[in-house]
Amino acid sequence: MYQQLSKKNTKIAVIGLGYVGLPIALEFGRIFSVIGFDIKKERVISLNNKIDPDGEVPATAFEGSDVLFTNNVEDLNGCSFHIIAVPTPVDEHKVPDLSYLESATTIIAKILKKGDYVVYESTVFPGCTEEICLPILEKQSGLLLNQDFKIGYSPERINPGDTQYTLRNVIKIVSGSDEEALENIAQIYSAIVQPGVYRASSIKVAEAAKILENTQRDLNIALMNELSLILDKMQVNTYEVIEAAGTKWNFHKYYPGLVGGHCIGVDPYYLTYKSMELGYEPYVILSGRKVNDNMAFYIARRCMQQLIAAGKNLTDSKILVMGLTFKENVNDIRNSKVADLIHELKSFGLHVDVTDPKADNKETEKEYGFSLTTVNGTKYDAIILTVPHKEYIGLDERYFLSIAKEQCLFIDIKGVFRKKITQLNYWSL
Repeated sequence: MYQQLSKKNTKIAVIGLGYVGLPIALEFGRIFSVIGFDIKKERVISLNNKIDPDGEVPATAFEGSDVLFTNNVEDLNGCSFHIIAVPTPVDEHKVPDLSYLESATTIIAKILKKGDYVVYESTVFPGCTEEICLPILEKQSGLLLNQDFKIGYSPERINPGDTQYTLRNVIKIVSGSDEEALENIAQIYSAIVQPGVYRASSIKVAEAAKILENTQRDLNIALMNELSLILDKMQVNTYEVIEAAGTKWNFHKYYPGLVGGHCIGVDPYYLTYKSMELGYEPYVILSGRKVNDNMAFYIARRCMQQLIAAGKNLTDSKILVMGLTFKENVNDIRNSKVADLIHELKSFGLHVDVTDPKADNKETEKEYGFSLTTVNGTKYDAIILTVPHKEYIGLDERYFLSIAKEQCLFIDIKGVFRKKITQLNYWSL
């Protein structure tokens, strides 16, 4: 397979051109011929104009990459190595939504031919590739695994907004449906990943490894969030405690905050879903998820409590929320827990303005039902810095004072202005 690809006798197909699929397509396109497929016509048009709608990939990254971006399924017919990198969210009941994955698998199954490979990068529960995707591939194509085609799983390790740890310089986990599949997949991915690949013993191991990475972070952040709830009652700053504890050589630094997005705030539910399907209730993981999911409501309540303590009328109070995206310096608003905070504040009659230099207003209105605004001479009773974008980090207390009413509350969720705010009523997790 590697020789066929390197001679460009066949092509790689990348299905799903979001924050995971696009970098994969561009990197493989520097060595092989690639067809990048996405069902969104607008996204395809943007990519053909060297514009990443997510703002993650610069225009220069498109240079020197042999990729055809398309939403035409027929363009995939010349491909033999298919990579599926579509979203795997959860629904409103925290149940895995595999509709994107099943749809992408069906698309590939209809064009699958003997000798082809299908590799999944989408985050799933252990067993999903073989139990959910494989039957679709075999039924729709009429082909048999390992006899006619091979499958594999290589979990994505893309960190949005991170320019230090990228696809090219992070070890890639690979797995295959048999030894031949494993070696071929490993050889192909090794062509674009400088540190090399790690060969997992099975597809399920590779799937579980991805879930473990994010579940571990989720639980550690939950511990810090719960610690912040306890320390707040003692009037002790959590960040000062972490700073002190961090002087020990084996202490691992995690910080409290809102846990949203499409990885840490979602992936653990894939594991808990499968666990409960097998008859085991994962108490620790679910407890951590409960703590993290409730942090937005806790922050909203503490805001209202402190406004009341300052003698302010809640229904007359104006709040400025700075930042809506799920993390700093990205434009992705999916599963943003800041939205939960905003809705909670509004439910108590507070007037809330929301700013974000990265987020798109139309997407915000569509996703959450409110609009972004600009600060135009409005004075606020509370300023909540939720997402420390670089545009906000450069501000100083003089700016915040210029938009603050008397007895203004400054809530600094990530603690970035700790020891820098002295004239406002400062509070952080």
